[in-house]
Amino acid sequence: MIRARRARIVATLGPASREAGRVAQLAAAGADVFRVNFSHGTHEDHARTIANVRAAEAHVGRPLAVLADLQGPKIRLGEFADQTVRLKVGQDFRLDVSDEPGDASRVGVPLAEVFSVLRPGSDILLDDGKVRLRVRRNGPGFAETEVLVGEQLSNHKGLNLPGHAIPIPALTAKDREDLAFALKQNVDWVALSFVQRASDMAELRQIVQGRAAVLAKIEKPAAIDALDEILDLCDGVMIARGDLGVELNPEDVPVLQKSLIRAARTRGIPVIVATQMLESMIHAPTPTRAEASDVAGAVYEGADAVMLSAETAAGEYPLEAVTIMNRILSRVERDPRWPELMRAEYPVEDADADALVAAASRAAQAASTACIVAFTTTGQTALRLARERPLQPIMALTPHQHTARKLALVWGVETRIAPHLSDPEELAREAVQQAVAVELAEPHQRVIILAGLPMGSPGAANILRIAHVPRR
Repeated sequence: MIRARRARIVATLGPASREAGRVAQLAAAGADVFRVNFSHGTHEDHARTIANVRAAEAHVGRPLAVLADLQGPKIRLGEFADQTVRLKVGQDFRLDVSDEPGDASRVGVPLAEVFSVLRPGSDILLDDGKVRLRVRRNGPGFAETEVLVGEQLSNHKGLNLPGHAIPIPALTAKDREDLAFALKQNVDWVALSFVQRASDMAELRQIVQGRAAVLAKIEKPAAIDALDEILDLCDGVMIARGDLGVELNPEDVPVLQKSLIRAARTRGIPVIVATQMLESMIHAPTPTRAEASDVAGAVYEGADAVMLSAETAAGEYPLEAVTIMNRILSRVERDPRWPELMRAEYPVEDADADALVAAASRAAQAASTACIVAFTTTGQTALRLARERPLQPIMALTPHQHTARKLALVWGVETRIAPHLSDPEELAREAVQQAVAVELAEPHQRVIILAGLPMGSPGAANILRIAHVPRR
C-alpha cells in the first residue's frame, strides 16, 4: 500500500484500539508507526499489542514500526485522605515527603530531590498548571507555599518545576524493566521521556546497544539548553508539547516547535510533533478547524510525523482520527506552495556521501523521473535522502526487516525488503522491478538509483545510476 503523502502518522494504541482487527484498520487508514505507552498497562497487554501490530503489517503489505514510549521520572503527588481537595487562592499549602494521606493543608511528594532545587519565590505547577503554588519557605524534605491559582486537586496529579533541572535519572527502575521487556519484543524505536541532559540519552544508547533506534522526547525546558548535545545522541526526536507547554509560556511553544523541527532536519533525523493535535476527537467524530490548522502547520514546517495520543488510545473515534489526519496531511502536500517550504535551507555536510545524495535529489527533478530507489542496510542512505525532501517518491530497499520498520517513521520513504546484492546490474534490475511492482514507475520513466558498494558499510553511498523502465 503506497500512501499519497510524505509525512507520517504515529498512532498510540490503548484500550480503544489495541485489538488485532482495529490495529489493522488503523494501518489501512494510514497509520505508519504504533506507539505503545508504558505509562499504562501491563507487559502482557503490551506483548499482545505488539503482536497485533506485526499481524497488521502482513495485512497491509508494508513495514509498520513499534515505538516503545518509556514513562520516565514523572513527578506526582501522593494521595489525599478524601481523594480530592479544593484549594483557595492565597491559602497556605505544604508539600513534604511524608506518605501520610493529604488534606486541604498539605500533601506528600514521594521524591526528596524535588525539594533540593526549590528556593523562596520558586513556582510549582500541579495538574498541568491548573494549580500554581509559590514557595515561601523550604528546607530538606518540605516546602511551604502560597496558592496563586486554586483548583480542585486529586490523587497522583503531576508536578512541574519551571526553570529547574531536577537531579534525578531519566531512566527509573520501572523504565529499566520496561526497556528490557521492549527490547525482547524487538520494538523498532524506544522513546525516553523527560530528557534533561545529553547523559540521559547516552545512558539509553549504552543499554540499547543498537537493538532499536532511540528517540528523545523534548518536554523539559532544561533540554533546550543542551539541545545540540542531546540531538547528537538521538536517532529521532519528539516535540512533546504537553509537559513542555506546562513549563513554558503558551506563546513560546510554537516558536520552539519550529526551531526543533529545523534542528532535526539539519541533522537528518526524524522529528515527531505530538500532543493534543486532534484532542477534541477523543469525544467528537470530527476535529476543530484550529486542530486541523495545527496539524497542517507541522506538515508545512517539514515534520516527519504527527502523533495521535488519547485520540486513538482511549478515544471514541480512533479510526476517524487516523482517517482525518491522513486527509489533512495529503491535502497540505497537494498545495502548490508546499514544495517551496520543503526546500528550506540547511547546512550540508562536506562529505562525499551527502554530495552524492544531493546530486540524486537534483537529478530526480527531471520530468521523466518516476522515483528514487535507495539501497540501504542501516537506513542511513535513506535518511540522508529524506533530509533533501525530494518531491519524487523515495523507495528504500533493504535486506533487513528491522531497518525497514525503523524507516516507517521517516518522511517520504517507502521501504521494502530486497535481497543483498553486490553487482551494479543486479541493483538496477531489482530497483526497476520493485518500483514497477508497487506502481511507482511506468514504462519509459526513469528510476534514479543510489547505493553503496560494498553493501553493508553504513552511509557509504558511492553509486548514482539512472535506469529506464523497459517497454512492456
